[in-house]
Amino acid sequence: MDKDIERDLPGNLLANRITRRQMLWLLGASALSGCASSPIGGGSILVGMSEDEEKAVDKQVSPQQFSLDLGAVQDAQVNQYLSEVGQRLDANVHRPQMPYSYRVLNANYVNAYTFPGGAMGVTRGILVDLDDEAELAALLGHELGHVNARHAAQRQGTAMVAQVAVVGASIIGQAAGYGDLANLGSQLGASALLSSYSRDNEREADALGQEYMVRAGYPAHGMIGLQQLLVDQQKESPGMLQTMFSTHPMSSERRDTARQLAETKYAASNKRDVGRERFMDNTAPLRRIKPTIDACQKGETAMAGKEYGKAEERFRSALKATPRDYAANVLMAKCLSEQDKDAQAMEYAQAATRIYPQEGQAHKLAGVLALGQKDPGAAFEHLDRYDRLLPGDAGVTFLKGVSLEGMGKRQEAARQYAAYLKRSQQGKAAEYSMSRLQSWGYLK
Repeated sequence: MDKDIERDLPGNLLANRITRRQMLWLLGASALSGCASSPIGGGSILVGMSEDEEKAVDKQVSPQQFSLDLGAVQDAQVNQYLSEVGQRLDANVHRPQMPYSYRVLNANYVNAYTFPGGAMGVTRGILVDLDDEAELAALLGHELGHVNARHAAQRQGTAMVAQVAVVGASIIGQAAGYGDLANLGSQLGASALLSSYSRDNEREADALGQEYMVRAGYPAHGMIGLQQLLVDQQKESPGMLQTMFSTHPMSSERRDTARQLAETKYAASNKRDVGRERFMDNTAPLRRIKPTIDACQKGETAMAGKEYGKAEERFRSALKATPRDYAANVLMAKCLSEQDKDAQAMEYAQAATRIYPQEGQAHKLAGVLALGQKDPGAAFEHLDRYDRLLPGDAGVTFLKGVSLEGMGKRQEAARQYAAYLKRSQQGKAAEYSMSRLQSWGYLK
């Protein structure tokens, strides 16, 4: 344990007001084969997961990751539209039996990702920069390419399944910190969680995506438009694309390959409608708040550089334009907390819980802030709400124990600490849980 933290920690964590260092410690410490026939062409590939395991990874991990990206946007029309485009594509893939699902996420950074079983997220940050449905089809087709080629299964296999809980736990600490651009937007990015794709993987996903979009009735040049957009944005605003390019290596070569295929193999498709009017109509709710999304992107870039005053200014601009934007309220709360403005931070975190009560991150943040304000009752209420929304987060189990201890409910706190130790016996949270159980006589 960090010696300064160990010195500062009283026997009861809530005996004194928790320091900034302890708050970050609480959030960070709370963390947690074989051969198969390729669906693409039938050749033999080395994989470490069965199809059932691929589906299980989606079910186990994707809800937490989507929540880290602030949940699906609260607009049924936008999400339904994305699903309709996705379903049009996934009816034409090599693995139509997979449980594909689609949602637009409140995250502002520029990315799309999928889990190996087909659970897919598209950030609002990239959706508002696309020009038409053909480019959207190219984006979804690319992600479908990764699923159908079983890239995650080939690269990670059983080692990934074993590490899911560990990596998921580390995300808690990453989300608290904004230490560098790789963690921009409080995301590790599910593609980074599951697989940092190789350039060969990306080329194959591009080729499959272009094939799928043409099969589904789209013009092949939509893939050129998508990749040109990304090449341009990489030059103009590399910060907000950091995760996209770390998990999806980009190059002008990939754009040029898409162009060559569009002009030769798929030339006959290019007279098809790009679906611009349909795209504009269905994404209008998000495009109306593009200034808010842009301001949040700039604020997150400033946060990544620890320019908290500048970040706060950007988030205030976002909230002035769209006061009830969930993402902007959560980000403002985090920004204020970094500046030791916890009372103000709590106001924004609580506002976010009212705006989007079914999404977990604001509840977790409010719980940690309440601990910092020596209000264990409120902390437990928010953390328990998060636990009911997204069960299985070992870190929240630990924090609930801290809250119950602060409320004087020793027996209930002990149950939470014991439950945490069943999940993890290493790290600062485990050390603290063990010490409390020992001092209370539950362990020798």
